[in-house]
Amino acid sequence: MSRPELEALQLERLNGLLGRVYEHVPLYKNRFDEAGLAPHVNALEDLAAFPFTVKNDMRAAYPYGMFAVPLRDIVRVHSSSGTTGQVTVVGYTRADLEMWSDLMARTLVCAGATPDDVVQVAYGYGLFTGGLGAHYGSERLGCVTIPISGGNTRRQVQVMKDYGTTILACTPSYATLIGETALEMGIDPRELPLKAGIFGAEPWSNSMRDQIEELLGIKAIDIYGLSEVMGPGVASECQCQCGLHVNEDHFLVEILDPETLTPVPDGTKGEVVFTTLTKQGIPLVRYRTRDLSRILTGECACGRTFRRLERFTGRTDDMLIIHGVNVFPSQIEQVLMGILGGGRLYQVVLTKRGAMDHVEVHVEVGPEVPFDEVRVLEALRARVAAEIASALAVNMSVKLVEPKSIQRFEGKAQRVVDKRGEGE
Repeated sequence: MSRPELEALQLERLNGLLGRVYEHVPLYKNRFDEAGLAPHVNALEDLAAFPFTVKNDMRAAYPYGMFAVPLRDIVRVHSSSGTTGQVTVVGYTRADLEMWSDLMARTLVCAGATPDDVVQVAYGYGLFTGGLGAHYGSERLGCVTIPISGGNTRRQVQVMKDYGTTILACTPSYATLIGETALEMGIDPRELPLKAGIFGAEPWSNSMRDQIEELLGIKAIDIYGLSEVMGPGVASECQCQCGLHVNEDHFLVEILDPETLTPVPDGTKGEVVFTTLTKQGIPLVRYRTRDLSRILTGECACGRTFRRLERFTGRTDDMLIIHGVNVFPSQIEQVLMGILGGGRLYQVVLTKRGAMDHVEVHVEVGPEVPFDEVRVLEALRARVAAEIASALAVNMSVKLVEPKSIQRFEGKAQRVVDKRGEGE
């Protein structure tokens, strides 16, 4: 579609959405009425006058208070993990599942998949949206679909080898663990039939991408979604790996200044806000994701015309303030990945020293580092600390730990461990 055609479609769908939520979701009717807003806009830019939706709105409406259709029309529910509070529940009509399957099929095609491929879905199945989202997209495309879910990593490797898996779907941290496990089993992952992976559900750096591609001998494609908006399939890189194409016929994207919540120009980083244009079960108007990115200008060499988001660097709510400096875990990861001998696995551990917060970065070193040579270890530790200080403009304590001592995760990796409340 040309840009004018796409924006005309978005406007039509946006007005349909505003009318539906006004009529069927009490939260939106009340807020629109309080703001003196009719459920209709004349231009896409008019959406900026409408109130935001935030995660706490969904928590307060638990479980079904924001559904826009009767429960008899809902055929599936998913929910968030609830690790930071009350879970959020999302419902899907049959049409929602059809649309989701189509968008995940698009995602796989972006990664180079065809109906001739074998897709191993190692995202978790269940209330988490990742597993079933990738599963239905793979089936929609016509691929052989292996619903293996997460866990039992040695079996994952054996299935890859025996079943001829060509596309891997999981978190990037789990892809790393699968590759390491293959080597432990005496299997070179680069000799497996794998050609690509669709990895999401957690931020990951370009350096981590390079390591995964080198380890597995594949093209590592970044995908994006969140359960409140749909699940995976909201946006995806193509094989050019130069930004994530937003499925703009279904999701209207805004980038806002996190402080003023006003729009920023294309190319400027800000908070990503989505409006779901076609969802029936739980449509959302201006949902604040807390994720940070920017619109990339220019056209992609792949020929797709949807706008692209830069790979996500973090979230406004995972930002650490260390000695007055804003730091994201992904920035620490980027530094560590570039240091020879520095392990790609790390954790940021927060503790208390008296009344002050203390930050220590635990870095897992590779087996090539002699752990019994104190002088070598200290030189490496000092180098890591110095490069973090140089890159992030803040000093942090660094502790080098032995190989395999940081817990491996089959789902989302836990990069920040907050121990500040322990012992209180």
